[in-house]
Amino acid sequence: MTRNTLQRLLPLALLATVLCLPLAVRSATYLHIMILVYLYAYLTTSWNLVGGFAGVLPLGHAAFFGIGAYTSTILSLQYGISPWLGMLVGGVIAAAVGVLIGLPTFKMRGAYFALATIAFAEGFRVMVENIDKLGPFALNGPRGLQIPPLNFGLAEMMFSGKEPYYYIILIMLVAVLLLTSFISRSKLGYYLNAGGEEPEAAMALGINVARAKVIAMAMSSFLTALAGTFYAQLNLYIHPKSAFSLDLSFEIAFIALIGGRGSIVGPVLGALLLRPVSDFSRIYFGDTLPGMHLIIFGVILILVMTFQPRGLQEPLTRLYERLLDRLSGERRAA
Repeated sequence: MTRNTLQRLLPLALLATVLCLPLAVRSATYLHIMILVYLYAYLTTSWNLVGGFAGVLPLGHAAFFGIGAYTSTILSLQYGISPWLGMLVGGVIAAAVGVLIGLPTFKMRGAYFALATIAFAEGFRVMVENIDKLGPFALNGPRGLQIPPLNFGLAEMMFSGKEPYYYIILIMLVAVLLLTSFISRSKLGYYLNAGGEEPEAAMALGINVARAKVIAMAMSSFLTALAGTFYAQLNLYIHPKSAFSLDLSFEIAFIALIGGRGSIVGPVLGALLLRPVSDFSRIYFGDTLPGMHLIIFGVILILVMTFQPRGLQEPLTRLYERLLDRLSGERRAA
């Protein structure tokens, strides 16, 4: 079998495996963990548009996640609007907020940019946590919003089992990976990479670096908000400390840095490694050592940045290439 044939067949075999996984995994707990793996892979891939390609380090994406969760939930509870439509409305609002945040903060560099995004995210959390009603919309402050499990079905994005949620987030993940792959080969992707690595040189060549970063921020914010709606429908309950949690922003960044920011497969690899670590550490240390998963993430990050500064995707890509060579019996030209 030729190398090119293997390169086409192996991804198809992987896709077939993940599609059939719910048939083999009957435990609701393990299926829920896989759903969260895909959710965080989706979130990190969305983050990667601005945090990887654009070369900055946003640490406030929980704000967009929370906007998506609260928007669709409020529209559903108060006005009977389908979460699918509320998901899009939340995405548009999050994109607008992302542009408003990006316009002033992209002028900052390094830690100043990261701190500014943290401040914005925390500002949203504090505001939602302390406001019971914003105009005609009931936020319920620290009590959060409970979604009654009344109308099950695809139209309401509400199901009695885990399998439908599994396939919805899998489709979302595949879609965002394809979008990211397309953008990485587009003019916008080249502009983002050039502006992230050498912004002064890129601007000297006539590239509008700020505009490219704002577009990436809007797209990233929109996609992150969609995940917020999915999370709300999965758990049927949201509150400020979960929807706008800084832990979420930090976990996304950890996953991207460890997996390999700026790459297509890095966020997926990082989520496959770190998300189960997070879930099992919460199960075993949740009551006695809350936050232990972040300490574990920090240790893993130190090790990876010390030995593989470009993330796990680099050695795993080399391993994948060697596997193709071995299976095909071919050798690539040096």
